[in-house]
Amino acid sequence: MADSRQFAILTSGKTLWNKWRRDYSEVQAFEPDLHGADLHGADLRGIDLHGADLTEANLQDADLRGADLHLADIRNANLRSADLSDANCSKALFNWTDLRDAILSRANLQEADLRKANLLGANMEDAMLNKARRDAAPLPKIDLTEVKTNTPDDREILLTGAITK
Repeated sequence: MADSRQFAILTSGKTLWNKWRRDYSEVQAFEPDLHGADLHGADLRGIDLHGADLTEANLQDADLRGADLHLADIRNANLRSADLSDANCSKALFNWTDLRDAILSRANLQEADLRKANLLGANMEDAMLNKARRDAAPLPKIDLTEVKTNTPDDREILLTGAITK
């Protein structure tokens, strides 16, 4: 379960949270524990969540525009309809994550693990997908033709699970 102290700091606002992350760099060795946190609809624009444990967190409808989620563990989380525009999600783990109708425009998803993630209706226009991992075959319930990408190459990465460049 989420660390109650860390959760309290996070819900106090991004200014306090980001200052706490800078001031207590030793926490970086233990990554912030927000496992199972309920952040439904939270305003987390520009927040520093790099390396955070967000497994099974509820981030549905959350505003994560410009957030730093580099190396974050977001497995089994609910990010349905969340806005991750311009977010740094490089090397993040999104296995089994619900990203239906999420906005990932211009998000950095380089080397992110999207295997088993539900991307139905996700907007991935201008997302950086170099070396992103995706299942070799889509899950039966996922229609990746509904995923919005900039180019056919980006769609091909998602459809084939290809690791490129």
